[in-house]
Amino acid sequence: MTAASLSRIETGRRGIKSRDLRALLGLYEVPETDQEALLALAREAQQKGWWQQHANVLTTEYATLIGLEAEASTIRNYEQSLVPGLLQTEAYARSVTTAFRPGDSSEETDRLVSVRLKRQERLDDSAFELSAILGEAVIRQSIGTPAIMAEQLSYLAKASRKPNIMVQVLPFRAGGHPALTGSFSIVGFPAYSDMDVVYLENMTSAVYLEEASEVRSYGTVFDYLRAAALSPNDSATMLIEASEALI
Repeated sequence: MTAASLSRIETGRRGIKSRDLRALLGLYEVPETDQEALLALAREAQQKGWWQQHANVLTTEYATLIGLEAEASTIRNYEQSLVPGLLQTEAYARSVTTAFRPGDSSEETDRLVSVRLKRQERLDDSAFELSAILGEAVIRQSIGTPAIMAEQLSYLAKASRKPNIMVQVLPFRAGGHPALTGSFSIVGFPAYSDMDVVYLENMTSAVYLEEASEVRSYGTVFDYLRAAALSPNDSATMLIEASEALI
């Protein structure tokens, strides 16, 4: 293998064949049990995901996130101003997409909304766990019409009753906290704890943090937010009250 080919594999610009991966794992003296797990991941990576048919409307970073979600077993998500994509209603998702991408055609908007709703099928897997902490601004920020917001807030309260979904609201009165810099998601792979990834999104792109120290820092902040937030029951009560106030 040439140095250039190895560099492209290491930087993620190209995949790797199973035979080459096996050879490299042997060269690196990786234990056999870990070799089989990594070889299985390589085989799965060669299979196209459902989202790839929408590649022309998805950014590379967004497509990567969907691929990570498909393999993850946990998502820890803190949001400052918007409902997490995995918990958005169709009407709310359409309002957000239209606001973010006003220049898109109706067809492009429809496809992006359908992708968001398709992602939510991951929540049907009881082995997949979502922990979402919403800053109170999320439920006070008006998105779309009052009816759309009321439906979204009611849906959040109902979703939080599922055993694999936990929704908490971080109230304004909680004051300052370490996540004032912005929203983030921690995508977790418990079988491979050193593979957890932090996802940070901005207006034009997104960033993935993979260094163990960085992931640990965000995990510590999430634990702080979870302790400072309202309990799931109290959060559901606030969501229902906010929904009813809009009707």
